[in-house]
Amino acid sequence: MLKKILIGLAALLVVLGTLAWFNKPSIILFLVAHSGGTDVAPNQEIAWSQGPEDPQTKRADGPPNIIFIVADDLGINDISTFGGGVAGGLVPTPNIDRLAARGAIFNQAYAGTGTCAPSRAMLMTGRYPTRTGFEFTPTPGGMGGIVSMIGNDMHTGLPPILWNKQADEGGVPFDQQGLPGEEVTVAELLKQAGYHTVHIGKWHLGRSEESRPTAQGFDESLLMASGLYLPGDDPDVVNAKLDFDPIDKFLWARMQYAASFNNSDWFEPGGYLTDYWTDEASKVIEANRNRPFFLYLAHWGVHTPLQATREDYEAVGDIQPERLRVYAAMVRALDRSVGRIMDKLEEEGLADNTVIVFTSDNGGAGYIGLPEVNAPYRGWKITLFEGGIRVPMFVSWPGNIPSGAIIDTPVAHVDVMPTLAAIAGALLPASLEIDGENILPEATGTGHIARVDDAIFWSSGYYRVVRAGDWKLQVNGRQKKSWLFNLAEDPTEQENLAGELPDKVAELQSLIDAHWADARAPLYPYTIESPIMVDKTAADTFEPGDEYIYWPN
Repeated sequence: MLKKILIGLAALLVVLGTLAWFNKPSIILFLVAHSGGTDVAPNQEIAWSQGPEDPQTKRADGPPNIIFIVADDLGINDISTFGGGVAGGLVPTPNIDRLAARGAIFNQAYAGTGTCAPSRAMLMTGRYPTRTGFEFTPTPGGMGGIVSMIGNDMHTGLPPILWNKQADEGGVPFDQQGLPGEEVTVAELLKQAGYHTVHIGKWHLGRSEESRPTAQGFDESLLMASGLYLPGDDPDVVNAKLDFDPIDKFLWARMQYAASFNNSDWFEPGGYLTDYWTDEASKVIEANRNRPFFLYLAHWGVHTPLQATREDYEAVGDIQPERLRVYAAMVRALDRSVGRIMDKLEEEGLADNTVIVFTSDNGGAGYIGLPEVNAPYRGWKITLFEGGIRVPMFVSWPGNIPSGAIIDTPVAHVDVMPTLAAIAGALLPASLEIDGENILPEATGTGHIARVDDAIFWSSGYYRVVRAGDWKLQVNGRQKKSWLFNLAEDPTEQENLAGELPDKVAELQSLIDAHWADARAPLYPYTIESPIMVDKTAADTFEPGDEYIYWPN
């Protein structure tokens, strides 16, 4: 009898072990979801610093207020400004269009790179990662291993996701991955110039003592502490989960609904995140109507997880597939935010003396499974094809920048910091080399920028790119592959000329080599290398011959 029991137990253990093996992604995600969470207190009222009751000077005659709005993962075809819009134009963006029409539209504006955090570092500092070392997005410990396991278990046909286990387990801890304290941000420059400086929303540049917003020049900071727009079971939210995306699975398991004010403990935001940030931004404008202020409004929208308010979801109509409808509703909320900010400035009598800059941190993501977000450009976020780095950028300054100005000169995120400094009359740091250029003369029609070799650079590890004039060279060290495009003749990168024009490849490669010759080493190593399809979304099937790149982060 005992023998039979032991045999039965052994068989049961084998069965359970087999089930565990084949369901290990689900088991690990369950463990992620039920471990390591942070206590979140109820919503709290924000006590914003109040400026003087009466203006110290006529605000129309003083330095302009500056509002910098950054969307997250917004594709250039997600807005109707350029004739596009979500769902073939079914969901226009009238408020973003209104902002664009009031100032300068930069037709060839580029993100700092194809992912969030390094782009934001360049926006803040005006410096390339070759100088700051901030080259990769901070990644929680173990995320690379989990994402690679889940992704490879999906058997998509793509080459494998590579996990750099040693770097992940023995590298710089997540809490120490951030922008070094010695870097000088635009907030620090404007604060020195007499501005009250406020950050609202996403930061993504580190949470250590030296990296947090309040250590990087912001007087006040309302931080997105995690990543849910609303609790997943909130009656006012509509969720769209992406079963084909391993990152989405990790986010849903790990993210919470939380904010933090001036480094406080976490608390619940007061509503849908896009609207909540806008509510608080409106309060900041009112509190500072009588003194010059710099407001950095860094939206989470339209980054995953895909969550929309039920009101926006109903308003956009019956759009299919479901994830597109939710995404369209999120774009609608972002557009509403821009309109509310503009209306609040009008209400406070500040519109004519306020500069508004609008951009996205990178192109739209292929992992949301929506093929038209970056149309007509190839590629997505997490590539350096035009779709990954071509972004909207508008600058409005009534009376100084002509309405409807169209600028075709290539500009980049490294240019934002020196431009805002020039607008505020702030001095650039003498001790640091700034890579960006002041693009205000381009916007006002009073001059042009001049770059060394007419070159703009991008990178993520061994994936390096330069645009010099109309020519663009991409080089991926792992794949030992190059792509050469003439953007004047081929702006959507359809014809790779690398094999036909070796001399041009060599010329541009020399610019890349010179740029990286004395580069600062990355502050922390990449932990994962992901194969990303160029012409298909993550919802599509990879087939032999499909273009892809490897991306280290």
